[in-house]
Amino acid sequence: MASPARRSWPLLALTAVVILAAGLLPAVPQPLDYHDFADQRAFLGIANFGDVASNGAFLLVGIAGLLIVGLRRAHFERRAECVPYLVFFLGVALTAAGSAWYHLAPDNERLVWDRLPMTIAFMSLIAAQFAERFDGRLGLLLLAPLLAVGMGSVVYWIATERGGAGNVVPYVALQAYAVGALLVLAARHPSRYSRGNDLYWIFVAYLAAKVLEFFDREVLAFGHLVSGHALKHVAAAIAGVVVCRMLWLRRLEPR
Repeated sequence: MASPARRSWPLLALTAVVILAAGLLPAVPQPLDYHDFADQRAFLGIANFGDVASNGAFLLVGIAGLLIVGLRRAHFERRAECVPYLVFFLGVALTAAGSAWYHLAPDNERLVWDRLPMTIAFMSLIAAQFAERFDGRLGLLLLAPLLAVGMGSVVYWIATERGGAGNVVPYVALQAYAVGALLVLAARHPSRYSRGNDLYWIFVAYLAAKVLEFFDREVLAFGHLVSGHALKHVAAAIAGVVVCRMLWLRRLEPR
């Protein structure tokens, strides 16, 4: 069996590539047409009702996850390992508020409050995987730096937008890194717990969310019931459901 150091080279390579991309690629401002969503219908006096209301899925998943972890329905070898998951589900719940606020009147300033909690969720999940696949103390030590880098990418983006030279590249690179890191961890570093490969289903839900986001208008045109972006919220929330299920069912694997 390969040593942990040898198994870690893809993760180290991914980290280096993302850092170089974030620092060397030309600056790209946030396209303003990003805020032009397909479903702008109001209902019950709420503008963009579909995109706003669909964020309720994040709130439900966030609360469910906090209860599963907080009420000790999830197994942890050491109780401190639950901290990244508590932060993860808090980030998911806060995404409901931030994304709903953004979709009421989409613009760059409100988009900040959509992206900040999402980075909290992404980066805390990575910390949780480091705790389970390397060492519990390492995951806890990395949690704060990972959160700082994630939130810093959003702060940097909006600061550059306000300065007239917007650069969304570091934020996009970090989101890509989060997804890539989870896949590499799943493939190269077995978890101490069962159901470690459920990470792949998180990726499937994330990919479905991106496809639905891309085909926002086409989905709405099919029946004029719901937009692709509203369904994107549901698909992304399902990734949180996968985490809930994983924690509920898993057990510590024999060493």
